[in-house]
Amino acid sequence: MSLTDEERDRLADVVRLQPTKNGELQDAWEMESGSEVHGYLETHLKEYYYRDDDSLIRATAEANDLVDVEPGVEPDAVARGGVPETIRVPELESRVVDVLAGPDERSQSVVSVLNALREAYDADPEVDAVRRALRSLERKNVVEVVYRTVPTFRLAVDRDEITVEIES
Repeated sequence: MSLTDEERDRLADVVRLQPTKNGELQDAWEMESGSEVHGYLETHLKEYYYRDDDSLIRATAEANDLVDVEPGVEPDAVARGGVPETIRVPELESRVVDVLAGPDERSQSVVSVLNALREAYDADPEVDAVRRALRSLERKNVVEVVYRTVPTFRLAVDRDEITVEIES
């Protein structure tokens, strides 16, 4: 199957963001709904993606070979529930890893992480962007959720056990 430029670009997003959800692709593709994302995937990229046991969207091996981007994580490690050695993430996710509580520290709320980002980077991301970053890192098995009054987050692994690369 021959892909158009748009299809190839969107397939690259699937490879880069995997494991991902409709909502994350909806943001990346500036679509109106998760249903629109699902429709696009089924219509245009059906041969190049699948949903894992947790219903997360992953690229096939063929998709990885078709596009010139590095996968967001090593697919096998995360699929087996392990922690990847290297992740390639947007700058905000990289910063979240830098400021987030370590595995032996008290977990932080989304607002606490937002405040830590403001203090460390003199930046003011939206709270929803921080929440999405934390959830994306959770799907990559780098962040764990601790449920208290509200969901809280901390690293699932020591910082020196993972290499974080900012995707270009």
